Amino acid sequence: MDFLRPAGWEEALAAKAEHPTAVPIAGGTDVMVEINFGHRRPEYLLDLTRIPELHEWETGEDGVRLGASVPYTKIMENLRAELPGLALASHTVASPQIRNRGGVGGNLGTASPAGDAHPALLAAGAEVEAESVRGSRLIPIDAFYTGVKRNALQPDELIRAVHIRKADGPQQFSKVGTRNAMVIAVCAFGLALHPDTRTVRTGIGSAAPTPIRARAAEEFLNAALEEGGSWDSGKAVTPSVAQRFAELCSAACDPIDDVRGTADYRRHAVGVMARRTLTWTWESYRAASKGAS
Repeated sequence: MDFLRPAGWEEALAAKAEHPTAVPIAGGTDVMVEINFGHRRPEYLLDLTRIPELHEWETGEDGVRLGASVPYTKIMENLRAELPGLALASHTVASPQIRNRGGVGGNLGTASPAGDAHPALLAAGAEVEAESVRGSRLIPIDAFYTGVKRNALQPDELIRAVHIRKADGPQQFSKVGTRNAMVIAVCAFGLALHPDTRTVRTGIGSAAPTPIRARAAEEFLNAALEEGGSWDSGKAVTPSVAQRFAELCSAACDPIDDVRGTADYRRHAVGVMARRTLTWTWESYRAASKGAS
């Protein structure tokens, strides 16, 4: 195994172009596990730890450009107001040591359906900034996941950053695991209210071959909130609407049985999380609406 260690971003892109099979490594929290257990033996490792811009973020008027290697700890400490869903998800990532090393770019690059960042990114409607020596492009998060641990990156591309709009409404994240810490998700659920567009977005992890959205559930809830005039009135979501939303979220799943949980349990748990996160986010929205009036 050859170890490539570029000193800058342009050098990294050139190395990736010359060695398309090179596996990028930054935090190493996913890649090194696979290597140590003998599940993977890449010909080249591309070390990105010497590239400072990957560890930086920019907060604009409407959104955040998050460097691919910004550690979860920094998201929790500095971007809780702008990216509340992702900050909540970051809290659930493994241990403090791993949160100090791992970043969103690693989750995206690995594209494991169990990655903790995916539900929050889907719910927020993020875009992935990919770059190669040929140029750069933004990939909508909905188009990024292409299969089990596969993504839309071309062989010569690297993830440079993630673009996420600032939260314009409450966001939530919930995760089920076999214990409270140092655990891979049995399943996870993210929800974001977008009052500016009067829409709701979801994200589901570890309950399908890829991270997914519950689109039918979103469409149902969007219609129910609009028909009831709820965005303006701030009235409570009825139990029947919450239950139907939960059922549709469960139906969106395509899980498997594995050592962490059964497919039936995952469907049930996603429904419970969907109902609870809807209650939490909508009550937050109602409280904010009353405070502003």
